[in-house]
Amino acid sequence: MTSENNKAPVPTLTLNDEREIPQIGLGTYKLRDDECIKVVREAIEVGYRHFDTATLYKNEEVLGRALNDAIAAGDVTRDELFVTSKVWHDHHGADKVREAFQTSLDKLGFDYLDLYMVHWPWPQGGLYVETFAEIARLQGMGQIASVGVANFYEEVLENLISETGIVPAVNQLELNPTFRQPELLEFHKKHGIVTQAWSPLARGKVLNNPDIKAIAAQLERSEGQVALRYLLQKGIVVIPKSARRERLVENLGAKDFELSRAQMEVIDSLNNPEGRTGNDPRVWPGDEA
Repeated sequence: MTSENNKAPVPTLTLNDEREIPQIGLGTYKLRDDECIKVVREAIEVGYRHFDTATLYKNEEVLGRALNDAIAAGDVTRDELFVTSKVWHDHHGADKVREAFQTSLDKLGFDYLDLYMVHWPWPQGGLYVETFAEIARLQGMGQIASVGVANFYEEVLENLISETGIVPAVNQLELNPTFRQPELLEFHKKHGIVTQAWSPLARGKVLNNPDIKAIAAQLERSEGQVALRYLLQKGIVVIPKSARRERLVENLGAKDFELSRAQMEVIDSLNNPEGRTGNDPRVWPGDEA
């Protein structure tokens, strides 16, 4: 279940700009300092190539150090990596996002990012379209490979696409087997947007679901692997976070088996529209940046 012997590559999905994104990545929220360096180096060692950060996480510099040290050591090349960061509310707007992006790039120690996102729409601020348009301009200059958003919902996506004529490559949102936002996923499918799930294990809550436990027992897999595998088979990118090597390996093992149609249907039935564990982007953060 946690063997490190399987070196099969992580599957990828093709974005609407024809680039490939690894379907399993490492979320780095709350990973800091020496712990972040240790976890990232171990993640690379066991097979991760996709790393997700943000200005808000305050770990871009240490993440960049870990990644660049791994490159210098010959453990990985820059071309093999897929690195994402995001701009926070306080840098919405064309002039501010340029500064935020350059700061992130400098801290990470790279000359380009694979994916750069508007972290939250913050519709009350009224600048998410302008912010995204500037990110797209930076993409045209070669500093950003793919452009995306996070925590966007149907109405703001419709407005963004209508105003800019650009469809984000990725929308990163809260999503797990018991909170799937099916209407938003259908919007993504219609427009060719890849769905990326943050907190794909609902901060551990899905591990206690009796149906997921039963399927895990049937397959001799962990509950986390079953939950992640379900999302992978739905064509969703997952970025679980862990600071433990055995859990890093376990999560990566979600690529190595398949759920049956019947098992998928059981998990399909678990969706709870009220199952959000984080903030609702329609109302948060309100009038405050």
